[in-house]
Amino acid sequence: MAGNQSTQRLWRDVSVFDGHDTLPEPMAVVVEGERIASTVPMSRFDESLARECREMGRGGVMTPGLVDCHTHLVFAGSRADEFENRLEGVSYAEIARRGGGILSTVRATRAASEDALFEAALPRLQALMDDGVTTVEIKSGYGLTVDDELKMLRVARRLGEALPVRVVTTLLGAHALPPEFENDSDGYIDRVCREMIPAAAEQGLADAVDVFCEKIAFSVAQCERVFAAAEAHGLPVKGHVEQLSNLGGAAMAARHAALSADHIEYLDEAGVAALREAGSVAVLLPGAFHTLGETQLPPIAALREAGVPMALATDANPGSSPLFMPTLMLNLGCVLFRLTPREALAGMTAHGARALGRPELGRIEVGAPADLCLWDIDTPAELAYAVQPGRLRQRIFNGRLEGGNPS
Repeated sequence: MAGNQSTQRLWRDVSVFDGHDTLPEPMAVVVEGERIASTVPMSRFDESLARECREMGRGGVMTPGLVDCHTHLVFAGSRADEFENRLEGVSYAEIARRGGGILSTVRATRAASEDALFEAALPRLQALMDDGVTTVEIKSGYGLTVDDELKMLRVARRLGEALPVRVVTTLLGAHALPPEFENDSDGYIDRVCREMIPAAAEQGLADAVDVFCEKIAFSVAQCERVFAAAEAHGLPVKGHVEQLSNLGGAAMAARHAALSADHIEYLDEAGVAALREAGSVAVLLPGAFHTLGETQLPPIAALREAGVPMALATDANPGSSPLFMPTLMLNLGCVLFRLTPREALAGMTAHGARALGRPELGRIEVGAPADLCLWDIDTPAELAYAVQPGRLRQRIFNGRLEGGNPS
């Protein structure tokens, strides 16, 4: 079939995880252009169709391209010293109070040029792609001035233009209080609302707006002001909420129809109910839970019982989750949070896409974008069971093979 110039490409005898569950029998998947054209059980596959297609692969497990819906990939500097401090018993909150944590990355990121940030982020993003990611969200939040936040967002856009991956950008200006606004958090929130959000919206650099609603960051009332400003500029919202304490941030985010509530270790029953009513996604971040040595588990059983979709993401960042391997998150989601392998994989495909407001992604169905991964494994559960690089045989982005070789 090597000389066949058909625009239709065929994968056959593959075990398919469609974004929600594993299909019950081996499938044939046909892609035409940038879309999935058909999915047919092999028991009903018309062999005459094979003669019209270019065969791309046989066997293995096919999943949607992985969706990493919460990352902080653009930054400068290292926080390995804080890693040591935490192991010596210093808390994340205490490190932040000492001027470390997010603010240490802010200093390094402000000092870095746009080109330097781009070059530093490239290998991080490539690592995600090598592990199956086809869509990734990248947040700002380490600039904390209008110019530096926009600089980070421009870098994120450039990454999506330079590599075969879909980048969704999020403005996280309300990530921490910058030192020049010490003791004036309301003044800084004014800056975010009146200058930062309008500039990002006008320049088309942000697809959403995020906040860090926490005692060491911003109050519920302040975050609500940010959400109101985002809505006034037509931008959807999401929130880092209930990570270190329960401030009611998830319920507030739900009142604003947030795409997602992320971290949520301290989420209570009222917060779960609010997310369910709003249709918001609960984003679980086991990498941060693991790195920070947390013990307060997110309310998985309550979310499951309420039918709240649970996404899973790396939270790849320099401090609380310096982990750049999405399939590791599948394992940690199961081991630490007691997700099933099916729930974990759905969390990094269909539910991850929904958390970005992109429900057409993260699934294998006719008409969906052809973002696919073919893995050298026998069952989808193996992706969560083993932490093992090198299993990705092919990565297909927008219908184009971007790694591996046709069989």
